Amino acid sequence: MTVALMWEARAAEGRGPELLTWAKEQPLAHEPLRRETFTAPQDRVLVITWWDAAYDADLPELPEPDPGLVTRSVHRWRFASA
Repeated sequence: MTVALMWEARAAEGRGPELLTWAKEQPLAHEPLRRETFTAPQDRVLVITWWDAAYDADLPELPEPDPGLVTRSVHRWRFASA
């Protein structure tokens, strides 16, 4: 089964480029099958990682950034291939 983990954060005012760099530099304990990083208006950053694992597997995720870098807590979702 393929599992996709999604991590989305909104940067504090004017800190979008810094959040993007921070997200791209975060290492994971294991290498996913695939990892992509996206941006959107309002300085949002989205990271999706794909894993060959069970839906409820214990998988490494990106951490919470420093509170001053974001406007709110990170949103996280987990999806399984259909």
